[in-house]
Amino acid sequence: MNARVNDQIGAKPHDTRARSFAYALRAIKLYQHLQKEKDGAGWILGRQYLRAASSIGANIEEAQAGESRADFIHKLGVAQKEARESLFWLCLLAESTITPKAQLKPLIQETEELIAVITSIIVSTKRRRLH
Repeated sequence: MNARVNDQIGAKPHDTRARSFAYALRAIKLYQHLQKEKDGAGWILGRQYLRAASSIGANIEEAQAGESRADFIHKLGVAQKEARESLFWLCLLAESTITPKAQLKPLIQETEELIAVITSIIVSTKRRRLH
């Protein structure tokens, strides 16, 4: 992610916020690609994916303004669910051969990594809450 985008969202280069923002931009590109195809199923799946993928970052942003630690955890939980949903739509696009698996592999990997990072933040925040 470039510095200009980082400045726009007030994030450090490897920040989860910046990463989820960059991920949403990639989702937009995939959706635009699918819109150019003449496959109605691809359009629908692409739209579902775009909604879930862009929601990840939106919920991470909301978590930053959480009213409490519990609210922060809840918002990140929603982001985690949206990331899992995004993974579902990507796998469906790949398995249906609407989009070649090889083309989606990096995006699937990034989705899995986002899920792992968000999960880690949730777990560590819950641990801090208990101590």
